[in-house]
Amino acid sequence: GKPLQESLGEVTYSASFLEWFSEEARRIYGDIVPSSANNRKVLLLKQPVGVASIITPLADQAGIPPGVVNVVPCSRDRTPSVGQVLCSDPLVAKISFTGSTATGKVLLKMAADTVKRVSMELGGHAPFIVFNSADVGKAVGGAMASKFRNSGQTCVCSNRFLVQSGIYDRFVDQLSRAMDSELRLGHGSKPDTTLGPLINSRAAEKVVHQISDAVSQGATVLKGGKRLDGSFMQPTLLAGVTTNMLCMKEETFGPLVPIIKFETEEEALAIANGTDVGLAGYFYSQDVGQIWRVAEALEVGMVGVNEGLVSTPEAAFGGIKQSGLGREGSMYGVHEYLEVKYMCFGGLKP
Repeated sequence: GKPLQESLGEVTYSASFLEWFSEEARRIYGDIVPSSANNRKVLLLKQPVGVASIITPLADQAGIPPGVVNVVPCSRDRTPSVGQVLCSDPLVAKISFTGSTATGKVLLKMAADTVKRVSMELGGHAPFIVFNSADVGKAVGGAMASKFRNSGQTCVCSNRFLVQSGIYDRFVDQLSRAMDSELRLGHGSKPDTTLGPLINSRAAEKVVHQISDAVSQGATVLKGGKRLDGSFMQPTLLAGVTTNMLCMKEETFGPLVPIIKFETEEEALAIANGTDVGLAGYFYSQDVGQIWRVAEALEVGMVGVNEGLVSTPEAAFGGIKQSGLGREGSMYGVHEYLEVKYMCFGGLKP
């Protein structure tokens, strides 16, 4: 049900990683380290870690040489048992997983028995902070891009919206208008569709549960709030949100915008960092000093400053806390699949 244009964009984005890492292969440099002994040379070599189990959505037929990527299909019922083999077999040297934090913890335990290298790209709960100095129009545009891509079903989608009191009313009004004018639910193949259904009924039920929980604690539904046919959800805007509501405690994975009004920078940072995950975070400000303070203080692996979309193969993608281990993309992404071997070349004439 994903809109066609969004699907094409994701295919292009996926392909960009194949291009990036095939180019990075020629830039895997070792090191020559000055030795304290004049009859030795110290070299650090970088070698492939070995067979890697990649547990992630994957497509074949992309022109990859035979044997480089080997797809292991299985039924939903057998997924746990197949995953256990991939994570525990001694022939596998590396595990890479994209998915929920809960599943990532299970795979980490499996990998521990044979001490495998792991990369984990797990769940997030991204804050989106708008300060008084922000360009409100640009902040609204960033919020629309960050929240509603794939109907809110990406790990880096904004989940918790924090807006400073001085521009709160303007931001809410402009965001509401943008949701009306830019979002269109419908069939994924129709060119004007911007939002498709959620992945399944359980996902829709989760969003409904978060909305009803927030309303029961005093939040106000400004827009949407209802489940439609199948797993379609109305894009929903909530005001009067507090930190004790479920939508502020757990990742939504749906088109829900809960907004908290805050007064001070310190208050916003305390709310934003008050979670055990830290994948992405976004904020809008035109105060240069504030930009540096907040970017450094946010407890996330990726920060979007006056920008709602941060994903690109050239940058280091990954989180801190319980959002994962390691990085994808950038010059650091390939290091996750390399071992550093120390070579001491002795017996040389000084």
